Amino acid sequence: MANSNRTLVIGDIHGGLKALQQILKRAAATTNDQLIFLGDYVDGWSDSAEVINFLIQLKADYNCRFIRGNHDALVNNWLKTGEANEKWMQHGGQSTKDAYQEIDQGTIKLHIQFMDDLENYYVNEQNKLFLHAGFSNLHGPDYEWYKHVVYWDRTLWEMVICMDPKIDENHDLYPARLKLFKEIYIGHTPTTRIGFNEPVNFQNVWNIDTGAAFKGALSIMDIDTKQVWQSDPVYQLYPNESGRN
Repeated sequence: MANSNRTLVIGDIHGGLKALQQILKRAAATTNDQLIFLGDYVDGWSDSAEVINFLIQLKADYNCRFIRGNHDALVNNWLKTGEANEKWMQHGGQSTKDAYQEIDQGTIKLHIQFMDDLENYYVNEQNKLFLHAGFSNLHGPDYEWYKHVVYWDRTLWEMVICMDPKIDENHDLYPARLKLFKEIYIGHTPTTRIGFNEPVNFQNVWNIDTGAAFKGALSIMDIDTKQVWQSDPVYQLYPNESGRN
């Protein structure tokens, strides 16, 4: 039986609805749990529109926080303006355009509202930060001059993976921005890029993006126990597709 009142954090989904349903079942998620989604719900596998439908329904029954990812911002802009830049198209945009071909305008309006309501970041009562990518300002994400930094930044992750593990928060060289929060949870940069198939921890930063958009699995983690549940590799759930490969 699952423990009650857990906080479960979910990595980048990228249109993999089958994987999302799989991990929620494997983690035995209930309405007693808080579910924190780290963004990038779209662009990749063919179910981008259906992922948004599912999350809207989930929000009605579960305690959810939805963080904004860079792909979500790109898709929201496309739904509003029709703008489809070439770089977005090369990185999953085409699959999302295809997924919306049969979606009616009423549903699209609901999806736009959902994406408008996404949070750039969330800090819980234990001073744990949840955001899609990272932040560069020494005073925290609220002080970023450009708000989109928090769903595009890679410098936070690049910094912690290169740090000497012997340098702790009491060291003179310990980065000031890491001292702001007890723990930081991010997605955006797949852990598979550095050879890990599960969520990875460096310093007080946890990366939950395990490459679901490519050859990896989708992951969900209990932030207190650090127990992880994963889907099957998502490409196996969509055998006739290429995702973002």
